Amino acid sequence: MSGQKTSPLKNFFAGGFGGMCLVSAGHPLDTIKVRLQTMPLPMAGQKPLYAGTFDCAKKIIVKEGALGLYKGMAAPLTGVSPMFAVCFLGFGIGKRLQQTKEDDPLTMIQLFNAGMISGVFTTAIMAPGERIKCLIQVQAADSKTPIKYKGPVDCAKQLYREGGIRSIYKGTAATLLRDVPASGMYFMTYEWLQQVLTPEGKSRSDLSAGRTLFAGGMAGIFNWMVAIPPDVLKSRLQTAPEGKYPNGIRDVFRLMLKEEGIGALYKGATPVMLRAFPANAACFFGYELAMKFLNKFTPNL
Repeated sequence: MSGQKTSPLKNFFAGGFGGMCLVSAGHPLDTIKVRLQTMPLPMAGQKPLYAGTFDCAKKIIVKEGALGLYKGMAAPLTGVSPMFAVCFLGFGIGKRLQQTKEDDPLTMIQLFNAGMISGVFTTAIMAPGERIKCLIQVQAADSKTPIKYKGPVDCAKQLYREGGIRSIYKGTAATLLRDVPASGMYFMTYEWLQQVLTPEGKSRSDLSAGRTLFAGGMAGIFNWMVAIPPDVLKSRLQTAPEGKYPNGIRDVFRLMLKEEGIGALYKGATPVMLRAFPANAACFFGYELAMKFLNKFTPNL
């Protein structure tokens, strides 16, 4: 159970800082994940474009330089503060809705419910950011393929010209399908580990940096265990040419199973899991650090 006093406003500010820490730590592996998820099927007798995570990383660095791993980072970094701020705000509101008093303890199921609410809160910001990020990430620096998007702003402008606001928000339902259950698992796991790791007679604020990093990292692992299959479907849908999947995510799922089998739903799992621990450890460490600062200097916020 969690008996921590809930302050949605503090969650908002601390979550924004935590999100910045997450993107900075995890973006290179996110780029590799998207490249693996969206690479074309090889022709008969040909090798796949990337043999795996490390081959993908090597090829990106050789062809595009180390900065190639940070392609598309401006979009999530620009949106990540408000997105994670809203995510943690949604979690705080989700907890408050289930409490009679401000510091009522919550069960694991209630924490999972609060986490799912946070997933709903973030979709409006997350969906267009993910669409732009994925489109930029799959642009390889190859002379045969001219670069279509100069950056996130240019990408957003082109999408709007081509298909209006609907094009920018393509994949919103897929993003919801990924983020609602995954966010529930994310926050429930973190809160549970915080409780388990807190020494008897102590409070969460007494936890060492190492224990906070461990709890945050494991929350990220459990989040992605739930999120990987819908994330693959989302990436395929958001980077597909217009009209390829007229029925949306159902068409992506049907075609993927037919052509590649169930294993395709776990494409990119290795970089996801390699990224999940350090990125989310950084996120929650940043969140707790910001929360301690806010509790010290704005106790009545």
